[in-house]
Amino acid sequence: MVRDAGVRKSLGKSFSRARVRALLAVIGLGFLVALLSVIDTGEPVAQRPPIIGIAHIGLRTDNLAAAREFYGHTLGFQEPFSVRVAKTSVADLAGSPGDLIVTFFKVNDHQYIELTPDLASAAEDRLSHIAFETTDARALRDYLAAQGVPVPDTLKAGVAGNLSFMVKDPDGHSVEFVEYLAGSLQRKNFGKFLPDTRISQRMIHVGVTIRDRAAADRFYKDILGFQSIWYGGMTDDRVDWVDMRVPDGTDWLEYMLNVRNPSPRTLGVMHHFALGVPDIQAAYKEVVARGYNAEQPKIGRDGKWQLNLYDPDYTRAELMEPKPVRKPCCSPILGD
Repeated sequence: MVRDAGVRKSLGKSFSRARVRALLAVIGLGFLVALLSVIDTGEPVAQRPPIIGIAHIGLRTDNLAAAREFYGHTLGFQEPFSVRVAKTSVADLAGSPGDLIVTFFKVNDHQYIELTPDLASAAEDRLSHIAFETTDARALRDYLAAQGVPVPDTLKAGVAGNLSFMVKDPDGHSVEFVEYLAGSLQRKNFGKFLPDTRISQRMIHVGVTIRDRAAADRFYKDILGFQSIWYGGMTDDRVDWVDMRVPDGTDWLEYMLNVRNPSPRTLGVMHHFALGVPDIQAAYKEVVARGYNAEQPKIGRDGKWQLNLYDPDYTRAELMEPKPVRKPCCSPILGD
């Protein structure tokens, strides 16, 4: 038995350090970092849960019938459900009385195009919001709050039955994070409404205008963990586009840089989404056969075949082959 208090204290410290070293050897550096943050602050630091891909893009229209022709017929996506709100403000599913507030076109089990019939004027941005899927919405909300990002105080299931929340990026774009819950409209329809008529089976990226790349990087890269995989421009000496891949998947967000005072039509080109296709020529022939007056496919500056289509409200739907067929300009594509 050690009777001297100083000796006991010294031995206690040595024993504590030995235990920390043992823990480090067994469970790794990640736990030690979290442990040190608890020691320093008294509370655990929130960790970012996975962000695995694009969940949907939200678009506004003032002509739902024409939009349905484009997304349902030209692109071949089914419209499995809508949300209507009665005059009592009670949300009901499609087929119930009330006004339609949003309808869904299904790309695959995890990705949708959401249309809202609320385009108020010809000058209004057609982009409502972009959305990414996470495995834990509450944990992501807590993480963003710890990073100083304004977030909702509480979360609850939305009208489709999923857990989600919205934040603003530095350019003011609405960015939603969605966790698909059991019993939601999406989860209940896994494996359904996936016809062979779909021009694509995957939304591979969404694009938004960015005024300040450094500010966008602080949000998307430093806080959310997105990673730059390619950048390029109209000419080799400039950067007009930056592709930022989600941290835990393959989809990406495209920064659309150097856009000044765009018209609604130009904004529709910039605020876009891209659908992956295995064969651009086959996709071109199919949309033409469906009655769409398409421009010829071309090879983009990233070396990939692409075909630009436009919905009735000018939003660009870019069809793209996943792999470059010639050397990309400006920078290599990470992972290719």
